[in-house]
Amino acid sequence: MMYSKMLWTGLFCVGIVLCAGDAHAQAGVPFPPCIPTAQPATPAPGAGGAARGAQPPAGRGTAPERIPRDVSVTAIPGVVAAASQWTKIWQAGGNSADGIVAAPDGSVLVAQEDFDTVLRIDADGKTSVAVAEAKGVGSLSMDRQGRLFGAHRTERPGSTKPDRASIVNAITLLAPQRRTLAAAWADRTPLTVRPNDLTADDHGGVYFTSGCVYYASSKGAVTVAADNLRTNGIAFSLDGKTLYVTNGGGETRGTIVAFDVAAPGRLTRRHDFATLAMGNGDGLAVDSQGRLYVTSNAGVQVFESTGRYLGLIPTPRGVISAVFAGPGKNTLYVVGSGADDADGQPIREGPQQTAATIYRLPMLAHGIPGRAK
Repeated sequence: MMYSKMLWTGLFCVGIVLCAGDAHAQAGVPFPPCIPTAQPATPAPGAGGAARGAQPPAGRGTAPERIPRDVSVTAIPGVVAAASQWTKIWQAGGNSADGIVAAPDGSVLVAQEDFDTVLRIDADGKTSVAVAEAKGVGSLSMDRQGRLFGAHRTERPGSTKPDRASIVNAITLLAPQRRTLAAAWADRTPLTVRPNDLTADDHGGVYFTSGCVYYASSKGAVTVAADNLRTNGIAFSLDGKTLYVTNGGGETRGTIVAFDVAAPGRLTRRHDFATLAMGNGDGLAVDSQGRLYVTSNAGVQVFESTGRYLGLIPTPRGVISAVFAGPGKNTLYVVGSGADDADGQPIREGPQQTAATIYRLPMLAHGIPGRAK
């Protein structure tokens, strides 16, 4: 079913507890076990957290000025033309953009974890609130029916949200209705992992990552779908029969691991799909030819549907999430990790002392018709 052209409204408040840890794991940092045995201790509040509902102000960091990167784009046949140029369309302080998806109207939606909001950004960079009061939302996915799902995370140390102790780990349905899909294991104990990236299937369930791969079923229980991994990004193949996840390599290059989807929540035939040309991968996107786009510190690494490496699309800064959007779905949008103020100094705000920037690039390739990502 093609995903519907709906307008999302409604203000259901998703409840959400405190947990340390970064949603985007760095190389060499160990991931938590699949099912921790105890809830993390609640950290004391501190300065630097974002107030609920506040718009992130501009701020100036104390770190040295960021060294400009070479963003000269080399042609990748059928993917991107030589000398194509990135355009910056938006930036904000704090953990203000992640888990980007394409909306039916051609705009993009991003999760703003520090501000409990799903933000809509149109082609001109104009912003509006798509979903308000989405407590701790850190990543998004949309199924072919147009249902928007969110991954919600407990607060990091330093959060000053007045309701931070009520924010829990959960997977929710955000639109067109609002409800919690899953916030507990199959034995009904609270979910003790902090969801990272997610992808919705066509059965009302959601696969998500947090070191391992998990499945939140339409019946509300979370189970482990695959372990012994260092996952981050997650996406379905063009035909939906294969599930891809990034697998961090620590001090070595990361890989993309693929699974056959045997049934909702059941993955089989695990195998290495590809090895990254450099570094570790973060977010994933797929185009209409089944090519896989992997965000990384160096830029977007592109692979054929066979796993063959096609090349790198360099980006102005390290990128964490990507999607095809816009008219014709032939524009690649990426979320850059960090942002600079008017003086070229890094903006450092919120518990993570970070910021986000969104760029777009005209492409030869197109996104998948009828699919948000």
